[in-house]
Amino acid sequence: MENIKIFAASESAKDFTQEICDYLNLEMGKINSYKFKNDNNFVQIGETVREQDVYIVQSTTPPVNERLMELFIIIDAMKRASARRINVVLPYFPYSRSDKKDQPRIPVTAKLVAQLLEASGASRVITCDLHNPAIQAYFNIQCDKLSGEYILEKYFQDKKLDNLVVVATDAGSSKKAYKYSEYFKCPMALIDKRRTGNDDNAKAINIIGDVQDKNALIFDDEISTGGTMMEAVRIVKSHGAKAVYAGCVHPVLCGDAIEKIKNSELEEFVVTNTIPVEDEKRIDKLTVLSIAPLFGETIKRNNEARPIDDLFRVIDE
Repeated sequence: MENIKIFAASESAKDFTQEICDYLNLEMGKINSYKFKNDNNFVQIGETVREQDVYIVQSTTPPVNERLMELFIIIDAMKRASARRINVVLPYFPYSRSDKKDQPRIPVTAKLVAQLLEASGASRVITCDLHNPAIQAYFNIQCDKLSGEYILEKYFQDKKLDNLVVVATDAGSSKKAYKYSEYFKCPMALIDKRRTGNDDNAKAINIIGDVQDKNALIFDDEISTGGTMMEAVRIVKSHGAKAVYAGCVHPVLCGDAIEKIKNSELEEFVVTNTIPVEDEKRIDKLTVLSIAPLFGETIKRNNEARPIDDLFRVIDE
């Protein structure tokens, strides 16, 4: 690889960035940043980036708006330092759930973030498992969308669990659940949710399919408070499942999510590190897999002008 430098946009992004640099056998770039007493951010790139292919890695840990502002300022600094291409690595895309106008007088914040990244000077965005795949089309610059589902699939495949069934938490997740069931060559079940009266909360009341005495796998793209997932675990166990395992790509894990997981009947909850998982959240039931090598290989191929369409197969080998 030639003319490439990789930077962490914040302290919370350093571990992930270091993993990428270790995979590529590169030194992490230097950035000097601090806050003035008036709460304004200051950034100075600690080395030359002139005519370099730079990659800025940013995590979206709270406060999310602070992380975004840091990123915009660093992009601007790179642009003014004459970087050749400015690539933004966002393992978890912020505001991805605000992806459509489904209520009166609300914003589509996911598109606004895409527009701000472009306006600040980004040449490319690399992200992973968008809540809505349509978000990729919000960009007028190149957006590479990776997927962590292959990492989750391989992990559970290596566990060699028998008598599997993949369970969709609702009708909306059935398409994704079907893909997982095709991979594991196992049947699929669907949790039937209904609304009662004027209650806004959908309740799981039944399961379509057979989970009796089976090892159930439940997948989702992200887990926030964990309410939907834990309700799914409860009803699957109540219908006779031998054990329930869950996997998700983005461990948002806000509120009392960890407490819910800890007190649930889950055997194991497997996530990737698109969002840093703090030490206090790393309970026995939680397994964290690194997705950094996948981003590292993507960066390598972009730098070498090679395709990434077969990336997942190559990584798995």
